[in-house]
Amino acid sequence: MQQTTNTILMVRPINFRMNEQTAVNNYYQKVIDNLLPATVNAKAQEEFDTYVEKLRSYGINVIVVSDTKEFDTPDSIFPNNWISFHQDGTVALYPMFAENRRLERREDVLEQLESNGFSIENIVDYTAAEAEKVFLEGTGSLLLDRINKKAYCALSPRADEELFIEFCEDFEYTPVVFVANQTVNESREAIYHTNVMMCLAETFAVICLASIDDKKERKNVLKHLKEDGKQVIDITEEQVNNFAGNMLQVRGKNDELFLIMSQAAFDSLTVSQIQKINNHCEIISSSLDTIEACGGGSARCMMAEIFLPKK
Repeated sequence: MQQTTNTILMVRPINFRMNEQTAVNNYYQKVIDNLLPATVNAKAQEEFDTYVEKLRSYGINVIVVSDTKEFDTPDSIFPNNWISFHQDGTVALYPMFAENRRLERREDVLEQLESNGFSIENIVDYTAAEAEKVFLEGTGSLLLDRINKKAYCALSPRADEELFIEFCEDFEYTPVVFVANQTVNESREAIYHTNVMMCLAETFAVICLASIDDKKERKNVLKHLKEDGKQVIDITEEQVNNFAGNMLQVRGKNDELFLIMSQAAFDSLTVSQIQKINNHCEIISSSLDTIEACGGGSARCMMAEIFLPKK
């Protein structure tokens, strides 16, 4: 089993903007005044292209698929929410909270991966749960420790506990369930995705412990991380607001490990936190300001990790 991969799937946006359907419970989204939609999209494309180029320069294999004009899919840039790929050749498809995000699921993406030499043996489809208004948004909701077979999930309107448990049974993961909150207008609201407040790497975890209000739940999450020998790097809610939890560890040339994050996330880290991360791997950061502001997601959300076997 591998925890990290050298290959990621990314979707280049063609109609990126703030998605009004996700803004109802993604409190990180902002309206950028005075910018025309076409300008927002052009800025997002520029950030996307620079980001891809940077990743490739470190030897990371990026498969880029373009969004299609067929549907209105402003969040297509975040494919990790509708699909996940597994080492036994299984692909999982997930039920999405926002109706316009359901249109992001495209069969031709799978065909493109197969034409890139990847083997798809089996598809596990959870999308029927949408009819019941039950959601589980891929590796946004699920943080997979693939080596220790544990799945971490912060429950929210986009992460249903029963469906999460079903996923864990199907894929043989031990569930670690908790609630992670953020302060919105002086009240505590559920953080919409687990991967905003937590990142799981091979030998460490970056996590905002203060967001887990329930002490028992916090203790349980820590117990699991420590029992698996992970160094815990704690971040603040302010750093979460700068997407410091939304990071992903990947492999580059010569199998070297890198932690990928946005420039805003990097700039929010303390010298001591950067040092702790650098003890494990090198950091790659890229500016994603427009994507973060309008999309309410960052570097991690833009990458769907490919663990499929080669044909």
